[in-house]
Amino acid sequence: MRILLTGGTIDKVYLEADGKLWFKDSIIEEMLKQGRCTAETTVEILMQKDSLDFTDADRQVVSDACRRAQEEQLIITHGTDTMTRTAADLASLELAKTIVLTGSMIPHRVGSSDALFNLGCAVAAVQLLPYGVYIAINGEVFEWDKVEKNRKLGRFERTGA
Repeated sequence: MRILLTGGTIDKVYLEADGKLWFKDSIIEEMLKQGRCTAETTVEILMQKDSLDFTDADRQVVSDACRRAQEEQLIITHGTDTMTRTAADLASLELAKTIVLTGSMIPHRVGSSDALFNLGCAVAAVQLLPYGVYIAINGEVFEWDKVEKNRKLGRFERTGA
């Protein structure tokens, strides 16, 4: 499987000097080791951006990476705010691949984070699901067009779409 990194809260670091979250070095490979993941993975950094700053050009970079990947199982780490929009773009490609997007509400580097759990869920899901685009978060796997982020509750929920 290939893991494509785009940034998002999952990969952010807390900067104590100014109290902000930002990107430094990716933590994803360390998370795979921490979770004792034995699945064969290739990690590729596409960008490190907050998904609120994503542009159509950024989504094109993600689409192009999915197209050119030789692996049929892809995980994309992504910010939760625009994850469903990117998922919709990827679904329109109709690739013969299983693509699972994941992220977190709290950075892995901060205590009580959901990041490791969500990444582990994505690793399992991408190996079990048929071709298509999914979001794995909060202990659930959602079809790309049947999920939305509930900002008030800070979680993803199934929709009737």
